[in-house]
This record gives sequence, C-alpha cells and structure tokens, in this order.
Amino acid sequence: MPDLTLYFPITDPTLIFFVVLLIILTAPIVMGKLRIPHIIGMVLAGVAVGKYGFNILVRDDSFELFGKVGLYYIMFLAALEMDTEGVKKSAGRFALFGTLTFAAPFLLTYAMASLLLGYSTTASLLLGCIMASNTLIAYPIVSRYGLQRKPSVALSVGSSMISLLMALVVLAALVASHNGQSGALFWLWFAAKFAVYCAGLALLIPKLTRWFLRRYSDAVMQFIFVLSMLFMSAALSEAIGLEGIFGAFLSGLILNRYIPHVSPLMNRIEFIGNALFIPYFLIGVGMLINVRLAFTDSDVLIIALAVMFFGTAGKAIAAYLSAFLFRLPLSTSGGMMFGLTSAHAAGTIAMVMVGMRLPTADGTPLVSDQMLNGVVMMILLTCIISTIVTEQAAQQITLRDKEMPQDSGHDDEKILIPMKYPEYATHLVNLAMMVRNPKLGRSLVGLSVVYDDDDMRKNQERGQRLLENMQQYASAADVKMQTQVRVAANIANGIKHAFKEFRASEIIIGMHMHKEVSAKFWGEFHQSLFNGLNRQIIMARLKQPLSTIRRIEVAVPSRAQFEPGFYRWLERVARLSVNLECRTVFHARTDTLSLISDYLHNRHHEMRAEYMPMNHWNELPDLAASIADDHLFIVVAARKGTVSYKNALEHLPEEITAHFSGKNIIILFPDQHGDPMDEMTFAQPQHQEERSAYVALKEWVTKQLRLDTRH
Repeated sequence: MPDLTLYFPITDPTLIFFVVLLIILTAPIVMGKLRIPHIIGMVLAGVAVGKYGFNILVRDDSFELFGKVGLYYIMFLAALEMDTEGVKKSAGRFALFGTLTFAAPFLLTYAMASLLLGYSTTASLLLGCIMASNTLIAYPIVSRYGLQRKPSVALSVGSSMISLLMALVVLAALVASHNGQSGALFWLWFAAKFAVYCAGLALLIPKLTRWFLRRYSDAVMQFIFVLSMLFMSAALSEAIGLEGIFGAFLSGLILNRYIPHVSPLMNRIEFIGNALFIPYFLIGVGMLINVRLAFTDSDVLIIALAVMFFGTAGKAIAAYLSAFLFRLPLSTSGGMMFGLTSAHAAGTIAMVMVGMRLPTADGTPLVSDQMLNGVVMMILLTCIISTIVTEQAAQQITLRDKEMPQDSGHDDEKILIPMKYPEYATHLVNLAMMVRNPKLGRSLVGLSVVYDDDDMRKNQERGQRLLENMQQYASAADVKMQTQVRVAANIANGIKHAFKEFRASEIIIGMHMHKEVSAKFWGEFHQSLFNGLNRQIIMARLKQPLSTIRRIEVAVPSRAQFEPGFYRWLERVARLSVNLECRTVFHARTDTLSLISDYLHNRHHEMRAEYMPMNHWNELPDLAASIADDHLFIVVAARKGTVSYKNALEHLPEEITAHFSGKNIIILFPDQHGDPMDEMTFAQPQHQEERSAYVALKEWVTKQLRLDTRH
C-alpha cells in the first residue's frame, strides 16, 4: 500500500487552489446538514487541512494574499452596506457603544492578565488591545439574512471601527513608548498624519469616482476602479501607522453613496467577495490554529480560556448595556450586537506579531510562545461563539419581522421599459431597478417597438440584441427581465398594446437627449401615450449615471394629493432617493407638503427630505438657478381634465428648453387608476377620520372644477 504521506502536504499552487475551492463548495453543504453556521465550517476546515491538523495543504503565499484581501473585503462590504444617514442621525449612539465595546473588554482583560496570569504591564496592555478590538467575521451571516441596515447591525459595524481605532492608537503608544518615542511631538505628528489622511481620502475619492463613473460604463473597469480605491486606502492607512482594515472601512464609507445597493456593480462586489476572498481568509485563519496544544500544554488552554472569558464578557457587557440604554430588544438586537463584536481573527494575529517584535529587558520577546498559542486558540473559540450568537440573533430578527403587520392591499407593480438607443437603455434600466420594490421579486419588462417598414427585419434584430444586453445587465443585479420585440405601424400604439398584454402598472421611457424638447414631439408621441393610458408614466432624460446624482428636486403641483396615483409616485421617488442616499427637496403648497412629510416619516424615515413651500406653479423657472448639472429635477405633471391639471403645464416643454437644458430631468404623469386613500397609509382604522375628510374635500374640489369649466 503506497505511503500517502509522501504526497502531503500539497505544495503545487494548482492543487492548493483546487482543494480550497472544494472546501468553499462543500463546507456550506455539510454545515447546513449539521445546522452549524457556514463560517465555522470554513474555519474548522482550515484547522483540518493545515499543518496543525492533517497537514494536507501548505499555507503558501496565496493565503497571505487572498487572506488579506478577504479581511479588507469584510470591512469594505460592511461600510458599503451601512445606512450612512442613520449613522449621522445616531452619531452619539455610535460613539457610546464604540467606547463601551473598547473600554469594557480592555479593562477586564488588562486586570485579568496582570492579576491572574502575572503578565507585565506592557504585555497586559497588549492583551487588552487585542480583546478590545474585533473582526466582523460573522458579517456574512448578516448579509445572507438581508439585515445589513438594521440599527443593531449598523451600531455593531460602526462601533467595531471606533474600538479598532482606539486599540490601534493604544498599540501605537505602546510601541512608541517601548522605542522611547512617546513624547508630545510624536502624538502631534501622528494626529496630523491621521487628519490629512482622512481629509485627503474624503476629498479625493468622491471626485475620482464621479469622474470615472460618468465616463466609463464598462462593468470590469468599474469593478477594478473600486478595488483600486479600496487598496489605495488600505495602503495609505498602513503608511501612517494604522492597520489596513481601517483604510478599507473608510474607503467603503466614502464610496457608499456611489454604489447603490440594487446596482449590478454592488452585486459583483458582493459576489466576488463572498465566493472567493472571504472564504479564503476564513480558511487561512483556521490554518493558524493549533488545536493540539489544548491537549499537550495545559497552560495554553488556561490562557486561551481566561483571555476568551474576560474579553468576551467585556464585549457582552458593552453590547447588552448599550442595547438597554438605546431601548433596543435585548434578546435580538443585544444578541446581534454581541455576536458581531465578539470575534477576533487576523487583526488579532497582526497585533500579536507586533508584540513579538518588541523585546523585554532580558531580550526575550514580549509575547511568549504560550501567549501566542493561547491567543490563537482564543481566536477559534471566539469565532465559534460569534457565529452561533449572530446566527441565532439573525433568525430571531427575521422571525420577528415576519410577524409584524405587512402592507395591506394589492400592489400590482410591474414596470414596462420601452428602449431604442443602446447608449441610453442602461440609464432607464437602472432607474427601473431603483424604483421597483425588491420584496415583490417581480421582473421588469423590456420592450422594443419597430416600425412596419422596409427596415423592419434589420431593426428587429437590432432591438433583440439591445434587449438581450439589457436582460444580462439586469440579471447582474439579480433582477429578472422579460423582453419583447414588437412590430407596429405606430410606436405609441405598440407601447400601449404591450402595456396591456403584460398587465404593466407603469412605464419608464426616455426623453429626447437634444437641448430642445419640441412641442411637436410632446404633442405627437407622448400626448398619444399618456392620453391612451391612465397609468403612471415616467419620462426621463438622464445625462449621467444615477449613482453620481447628488441631489433631487421635486416640483409638485397644487391639489396633487387628490390624484389617485399620489402615493404611488411618492413611493417611487422615495425609493430612488433612499437607494441613491442623496438629499431630496420637495417644492409644493403647504397642504401637499404636509401629506408628503407624513408619508415619508411613516414609511421612509431614513430618507433625507426637505420641504420648500411653492405657492404658484409660475415659480417653476425660478428653481433652475438652484439645480446643478449633477442634480435631478423631477416635475410631477398632470393630464388634462384631472384634479391637479393647470394651464401652465401646457408650457412645460418650452420651460424645459429655456431653463433646464442640459439638466437631468424626469417628468412624471401620475396614475389615474384607483384612489389615493386606498394606500396602506390611509387604509388603517386609525385613519378613517382622515379618509372621510378627504372624500368630502375631493367632492368639493371636483364641484369647484366643474363650475370653473362652465364659466
């Protein structure tokens, strides 16, 4: 029988990569059968195949490279998926939880190390720094459950960065003190470097990103650009004396608003990280863990258990105390905060390595072999605790959300997108993905209508290629799209017939990209379209990618709240604003603004909305001065004969040409199907008085309009 040990450990890079891929493929399957979080499976697989396990793989340079990328990726994704507006509103909470989750484990671990283990002051402080920081190793669990924007998750991510920064500052002080450089000049220089670093990235990255995304739409180029910003930030962070993971997190925060959560780019970033880099990092962490020491050296096990117990107890105290102070549910939110902030991984190894380079008075390293192995053993224990607690909390939060009352009523949302020009189609599809309701999981409908003429065959093939490309583009964001190429003698009639066949609820269609919007164009095509359909129509002229829009201005006519589609278009604008994470300003009469404010406060409290009174529609041209090239101007129009229609809307094409040429514009014709009071906001029993008042007011307005028409 051949000696199999001759073939192990595997050193061939191709075979190493093959085995790692097998682990990434099979670990979730096996762990799923055992009802154990997948992340533990990755770490345990690393233990098994490493030199301290069955010695199947050599931990070559690929684990160093991909492992570091994976660690950066975890921090980068956590920052990308944060609700930055919620962070701004809850800055005090972040500061308090960040301070607690640093101070509690730091003080407990320091006291334990100096009093129970008998370590020196410097070694005890180093252990305190290690346990005060943490790695968001369980964050992929949160992503899998779709809980990234829960308050407890956002608090955990933000506090992790605060505690990490504090730990790194204390570590820098330890190293400087050991080298005799801890004077005032050292700290002034460190603070100056840190301030210049943060300010430089905050100014440079947004300008570079807007410039790049406006000029290059290629998917591969955009992905490489984002990774370049990530690693540039990480490298500069290491250059000023901080760990690269801080730079990775900071770059994610800065890029947050330029990478919408429903975009194909975000989908690609998450896919590559979760499929390769993050599992590689977890397996690499497992390969560092020597489980045998727990059975051969009792001191190592004692150190590991002591450090784990006191450090984890500190994290638990900070998490549950913060949840209590913030009036969050202790069992779910408190558990989530504890689970996410209790794990330690590669960042811990990096800090230990720093300690190993610091000699004591007798020349021996500050970190002994027993301390090193105890810390590595602690990594395994805290990773297991973190993933189990986070998994349980995520399941409880998901079950709690399912038990909450859902929106009443039937949402017939299905968006039809007529497309003709390839260079503009991606803008329309992006807009549709931004305003759709992802919870419904419904597909978009891509349509190409061609004339029945001599060029019909050629135009059919061209339209089919365009729709196939857009179908692939939408699928990159996990959005399905139905397509149809339609032959018609009249384009508007072809769109209307397709609208009825697909039972669509609204249309998103492009406007002319020329500087002038001709009244003839308005009259012949769009007039036919929105007169023939009483559903919502969104006409868009977008000069740049939506992700680079900095502000949205919305002009709303008087009596718009009496239109049946009032809450439908308001919901679409709110989704767009939330996905773009930009400020939105509504211009309308005070009574209309009051209803808009109430709706957004109840349904989209995270939205950054402002309200500016506009007493007369003639004030519309005055808004032109406040709208920059990277703003989006939305005009809520009205069909002739409807409640909110006014004669001034007849001059809208001329006003757009005269005052808004070159701007990003959406003209929105509200839905005339149904009743605005049928929406969920006013369908609850507590709103019956509002409904009765609305019905009476609507009857009065209708009567006045009839009198105005007669006279």
